[in-house]
Amino acid sequence: MKYVLVTGGVVSGLGKGVTASSIGLILKACGLRVTSIKIDPYLNSDAGTMSPIEHGEVYVLDDGGEVDLDLGNYERFLDLKLTKDNNITTGKIYQAVIDKERRGDYLGKTVQVVPHITDEIQEWIERASTIPVDGKDGPADVCVIELGGTIGDIESMPFIEALGQFSHRVGHGNFCLIHVSLVPVLSVVGEQKTKPTQHSVRGLRSLGLSPDILACRSTTELDETIKEKLSRFCHVQRENIITLYDVSNIWRVPLLLRDQKAHEAILKVLNLNCENRVPALVDWTARADLSDRLTDTVRIAMVGKYTVLSDAYLSVLKALLHASVAFHRKLCVDWVPACDLEDATLQENPDSYKKAWKLLKGADAILVPGGFGDRGVEGKILAAKYARENLVPYLGICLGMQTAVIEFARSVLGLKNANSTEFDPNTKNPCVIFMPEGSKTHMGGTMRLGSRRTYFQGTSSKSTKLYGNVSFVDERHRHRYEVNPDMVPQLEDAGLSFTGKDESGCRMEIVELHSHPYFIAVQFHPEFTSRPGKPSPLFSGLVAAACGQLDALLKKGSSRTCRLTSNGSSPIKPQHFYENATTLTNGALVDGIYCNGNGLHA
Repeated sequence: MKYVLVTGGVVSGLGKGVTASSIGLILKACGLRVTSIKIDPYLNSDAGTMSPIEHGEVYVLDDGGEVDLDLGNYERFLDLKLTKDNNITTGKIYQAVIDKERRGDYLGKTVQVVPHITDEIQEWIERASTIPVDGKDGPADVCVIELGGTIGDIESMPFIEALGQFSHRVGHGNFCLIHVSLVPVLSVVGEQKTKPTQHSVRGLRSLGLSPDILACRSTTELDETIKEKLSRFCHVQRENIITLYDVSNIWRVPLLLRDQKAHEAILKVLNLNCENRVPALVDWTARADLSDRLTDTVRIAMVGKYTVLSDAYLSVLKALLHASVAFHRKLCVDWVPACDLEDATLQENPDSYKKAWKLLKGADAILVPGGFGDRGVEGKILAAKYARENLVPYLGICLGMQTAVIEFARSVLGLKNANSTEFDPNTKNPCVIFMPEGSKTHMGGTMRLGSRRTYFQGTSSKSTKLYGNVSFVDERHRHRYEVNPDMVPQLEDAGLSFTGKDESGCRMEIVELHSHPYFIAVQFHPEFTSRPGKPSPLFSGLVAAACGQLDALLKKGSSRTCRLTSNGSSPIKPQHFYENATTLTNGALVDGIYCNGNGLHA
């Protein structure tokens, strides 16, 4: 097994996750099998209980792991199915060591950070790196490890020590360290400054690790004199210094690495010989080119609770982008805070209320993603009502499905107090109830999590056709509450069709309005399985409906048959690629997605 470690210096948010994903992609394109590990130094056992406003979305894996959003980048770029063990946290490591101590595994020894914590980290890495994640038997050829945080952080110290020991343990030729650092350009003098990177590398070396490759983030390509200076002071060969400058879309980052022969430098350090010395990225390049040339837009209103941070809905944004590019449309996302649609906002902040409704009414389609808690729920209900009554294409995910059902019960069935027991435990018409697969007292890891099977009820529904007329589909879940099965007959009699259910028939997975051009809501999270070039069928359906192409798509029987071509016109302006959210203003572009300036910030 060969290991590639990606670390970061100077500041956070440089794009380590995208860089690690891109490194994995170019190695895979060279014919190697690749797996990934993300190390998060926080004390939480996993990301499940962390606020999406502070940390970004909680990404869910097939096995139910609630992990950092960077694992979503790995899965999308490399088309893998990772496991919860591919995300290492301080909480997991310390818990494992404490469990061993309680069992007496250490035979009375004093348990210390070195060697017990550091040994556990190394053993975890070795164990996780051998788990097959690409659908093939046996371990991968290369494991790309991303160390979260910044070199010098207190919480990272045990991991730095463990990785230093690990590099000597696996031996020279089996370990490659890539350090991502910042080379800022001072606007006053316009000069690229190397001192921050010099200090970062000096700090890294003082902790026992020396970089083999420097990946320097900058607004523009590094000057040759700057590379010479970095090589001299950081003791890194000049050809191993790579510039990660700003590009037009995130799919260009692997191409940037390829063009600077980053793969050759990595293969040389790891003593690897590959059949494909030039990464095979023809389809990837075509997709990046097409994304830059698109001019016709599709405008999607995203009605959410966490709209102050775009990373809170990162996988939803990526799924929309995958579908939009497949249909040759430039994606424009209008962020609509759910609270601002409510009557209370009309009294408290009329301007925000008017702006929210203007964005909603101006959209080609409406998407209501998941969320927890009662804040903004009434706004999501109003969004579903507007989409249903005005025949606007609608996709509801998780809570977005529940609010659509509540709205239908209130407006069509006349049950004015219909609600979820999550928001009103005493409601007389509980449309959504707590289902018994989770815990009401513990929050972490207690929901219905991971991949579950949904069985289609018949073959005439839009969702069945979008998925290619299969009898069932496996999608990922993350929820505690579900549609009350006792109310299903009443809802269906009124015209709401539950076209997907679990194997028991008691859990409602997909709901549709057949009288509507496109009104589909699902309990699962289809965004987690969307991939570049293989968009999620339901997202494809939403974009197709918004573009007037739904009938043609349904006739094909599968949204995954959309072909990628490279037509289009003028290129779009460049943008930064970041690991975390970017400050957005009116008309800002993030990963090829135009967004409105609705208070988004890093």
